[in-house]
Amino acid sequence: MNKKTERLAARINERFGAAAELLHGAGGELTLIVRPAELVEVATVLRDEAGLEFAMLVDVAAVDYLTYGMDEWKTLKATESGFSRGVMRGSPPVSPDTPRRFAVAYHLMSIGLNQRLRVLCYPEPGDPPRLPSVTDVWPSANWFEREAFDLFGILFDGHPDLRRILTDYGFIGHPFRKDFPLSGQVEVRYDPEQQRVVYEPVDIEPRTLVPRVIRTDHRYDPALKD
Repeated sequence: MNKKTERLAARINERFGAAAELLHGAGGELTLIVRPAELVEVATVLRDEAGLEFAMLVDVAAVDYLTYGMDEWKTLKATESGFSRGVMRGSPPVSPDTPRRFAVAYHLMSIGLNQRLRVLCYPEPGDPPRLPSVTDVWPSANWFEREAFDLFGILFDGHPDLRRILTDYGFIGHPFRKDFPLSGQVEVRYDPEQQRVVYEPVDIEPRTLVPRVIRTDHRYDPALKD
């Protein structure tokens, strides 16, 4: 961790005290974990106070941890069992190690101090997941939050115009969720008889998208292991 990162970490700890949950990542990256109820207040402090001055929100990225830590195939030697979104219908169970399914990461930059910070917030359990909007703190959050809503189904309370931004108005579901079928819910085609675009249920047969590799070469022969 370089001196600039150390100064930033010290400033955050000084301002937020024991409540500051800081993670030190690779390359000297800092991540501040914030509770949903405190998100707007913390965001305002990060923007306005001396030594922080994060006036720019560079990006907002949502994460779905539904299958976090799960393997595509069950054993070191590939089997015909395993999970794949191409062959399994419905949602795989949430891992007990990751009870918080969704997270939203806010990537901040201080132009004057040339420093960066990631703020990570986990919505409270519930469907749909909800977080307060930070559009009053950083106006650039407007489209970013709409993207997270469109693709992940996360609602941002207080957003001035929360509606889809990348998918069609009639789109069903949220395509970046890990339990969303890869083939989609509906297919679109032009019907020459009706002379209009029609929506129909997907007729694609599910298939395995993860290759099954059989490890039988000499590297896995016990007699040649050493």
